Amino acid sequence: MIELKKHAGTAAISRRRSILGAALCATLSGALAAMPAAHAAEEKPLILVVPYPPGGSTDILARIMQPKLSERLHGRPVIVENRAGAASQIATAFVARAAPDGNTLLVSFDNHAINPAAKSNLPYDTFKDFVGISQTVRFPLVIGANPHVPGDTLAAFFDAARKNPRKQYNFASTGVGSLNHLAPEQLKRLSGVDLLHVPYGGGGPAVQAVVGGQADMTWLSYAALRGQIQAGKIKPLAVAGEKRLPDLPNVPTVAESGYPGFEAYSWSGMFAPAKTPPATVRALTADFQAVLADPEVRRKLTEAGFEVIGSDGPTLDAYVQREYQRWDQFIKTNHINLEN
Repeated sequence: MIELKKHAGTAAISRRRSILGAALCATLSGALAAMPAAHAAEEKPLILVVPYPPGGSTDILARIMQPKLSERLHGRPVIVENRAGAASQIATAFVARAAPDGNTLLVSFDNHAINPAAKSNLPYDTFKDFVGISQTVRFPLVIGANPHVPGDTLAAFFDAARKNPRKQYNFASTGVGSLNHLAPEQLKRLSGVDLLHVPYGGGGPAVQAVVGGQADMTWLSYAALRGQIQAGKIKPLAVAGEKRLPDLPNVPTVAESGYPGFEAYSWSGMFAPAKTPPATVRALTADFQAVLADPEVRRKLTEAGFEVIGSDGPTLDAYVQREYQRWDQFIKTNHINLEN
């Protein structure tokens, strides 16, 4: 009898344990389901793919945002990956083929809108393969020249060049069909001063070419030129914006140099592969807008000559369309061959 009671008690205890275990599992499952989506994709690093070598405007921008972005993502690693070449096509094609999980983004700029106007056989479709996240910044191009170039302003340089028409001056760009290729092409038509285009693989190499005397000048962001300007190795001739830069109060705008209405703003935007879920895109937009609103990030970007924008994705996509139409018309009207 005692043995039977013992077995009965043991069975009851086992049943209670089973019931408690089932209840605990149900509770844990409910709690996990109620937690914020800890998507496996969020465990991976966020990769910001920059289409140019270190030292250029997009690279500087990405590295300024990088620490605060990681902080915003609760310590998730943010990696800046430089994939230079082919006027940004290598990096852009890489991101177009990346998994649409929000982990691989393109830090692109004006080439994103110009390439479909300049190139007939792109390895991606600018308008079908990407979705905009945010236009981060814009910035006027600064014309920086080697100290041996005559004149301390753009107007003075053009005067000297006209007096010595046999002397061929050149300018370095970040690649064929880039904004800092097309903007000088536009200005040389307005000024009547011929300039030879020499393409390089990015802003960093273009700056070094001017410093080393292989190129006479380049059109880049103040961020890319600032160090060499401060060191006296590059002299700023003009700013291609609406107004002078606070750090360069004595450097006139191109409009002030005799070409009213002339402006050349480069810009940068964040893009994801087109099939990235809308909710993920919206979350990324919120992340970048928050980072760009951070006082420390804004200060660093402003000091580097950037104007913070922080738009949403649809606004960026519409802007890309407008820029494409603008430069497509310029290229066709002036019969500029950008295929080589």
